[in-house]
Amino acid sequence: MLLYSDTKALMRNPMTGIRQFRDIRSPSPSPAADAGARPEQAAHGLLTPVAATAALPAAKRVFLMLQGPHGPFFDRVGRLLRDSGAQVWRVGFNAGDEFFWSDKARFIRHAGSPEDWPDHLDRIIAERGVTDIVLYGDVRPVHAAARQAAQAHGLVLHVFEEGYLRPFWITYERGGSNGHSALMRIPLREMRNALRNRVAEMHRPPARWGDMRQHKFYGALYHFLVLVANRRYPGYRTHRQIGVSEEFRLNLRRFLLTAFDALARMREAGAVRRGGFPYVLVLMQLEHDSSFVAHSPYRRMSEFTDEVLTEFARSAPRHHHIVFKAHPLEDGRGHIRQAICEKARELGVQHRVHFVRGGKLARLLNQAHAAVTVNSTAAQQALWRGLPVKAMGRAVFDKPGLVSDQSLAEFLGDPRPPQALAYRRYRDFLLESSQVPGGFYAGRSRAHALRIVVDMMLAPEDPYQALFAGRGRYRQQMDHGDD
Repeated sequence: MLLYSDTKALMRNPMTGIRQFRDIRSPSPSPAADAGARPEQAAHGLLTPVAATAALPAAKRVFLMLQGPHGPFFDRVGRLLRDSGAQVWRVGFNAGDEFFWSDKARFIRHAGSPEDWPDHLDRIIAERGVTDIVLYGDVRPVHAAARQAAQAHGLVLHVFEEGYLRPFWITYERGGSNGHSALMRIPLREMRNALRNRVAEMHRPPARWGDMRQHKFYGALYHFLVLVANRRYPGYRTHRQIGVSEEFRLNLRRFLLTAFDALARMREAGAVRRGGFPYVLVLMQLEHDSSFVAHSPYRRMSEFTDEVLTEFARSAPRHHHIVFKAHPLEDGRGHIRQAICEKARELGVQHRVHFVRGGKLARLLNQAHAAVTVNSTAAQQALWRGLPVKAMGRAVFDKPGLVSDQSLAEFLGDPRPPQALAYRRYRDFLLESSQVPGGFYAGRSRAHALRIVVDMMLAPEDPYQALFAGRGRYRQQMDHGDD
């Protein structure tokens, strides 16, 4: 199997390398299809359409931006791309998308249904001469269609996602993220080879997430706009399982109850820290999170918690406890707390089961015995601390030597820790490639990301290709005092 380290072979024989790279990826061309190929080869017709497009100067590129994080991040990215000389268009699917886009002359409404979107997208690509598509998360229906269109038309697909390392990083990749990420196909030995001539320090993840209040505010505002100002989008349907009015109500409630929830978290987390019992920490995710929906075997979060609780009652030492930590943006739509309590009572282990509603992860991890998750990237903070981790879904960090390959019963009975050196290499590889210091929501953390990410978008290679080809650029990571 050809891997990213075969860049040298591709440099020696580009046509052979191109055919091999096509074999290990999708049948259609993709942004990573020519890892390590020189941009100047495009002039000789030696690159796939995707790689040739990525090598074009900014003035010849046309970016089509779809849905981004709530708030102004995509608008700021678009401004910088225009300043570089590129053309930038934005497609809006609802009033929230339109509100956060300042260049109204380059805004395209999709007023039809989701079923109409693939044909509309093909027309936009043809009429505007689109070379690049930019989106946030790649599995919601409109973005899944865009991922397929990018492959079919040989376009560069730029994918933003929450940071694989949390909390002061965001993720930038090409072709796909999470279960669709190129990371899924890069083994640790290849990461080690890429870092052979580079020296990077191990940075401790900061304990606080500076974007959280702004994230809640922009989420509430976005859904309010969709609720009251969406008349220009008659065909709009949310990709969530609940309606827009309920989405707005939950976002507003979460924002208004921030102070109350903080006090409750302090009480719940304090009881765990002062309890004096060994515990396994379960890292929860949002039930509607794209990574959970697309890259796990569960339809509901309660299916996961039921499985973990059942095995905990059967296999964990009787003096051990289990702590379920909710995602910081959990809004109660899945009634997961009630489901956990009911299952614990059914199994007769309610006195050993605890629930903490979001909040800071660091202190709970510092005292934990092990961690279990579906595929939450928060598990990487556990790996950094040397804690055993069991992942129940497909995750970018699910590598031999990092995540335990034990059964859940074996893990809860006697968890196997990760290999410290292996995780250091994995984390340094991410920090040198796809992890961008900054955030989507708060102004200061957004500024950190914008200083770097547009240059990455305009580069001829994706972050992993550049690092393997010896052209990766070290990016200074933020420390505690930067936010």
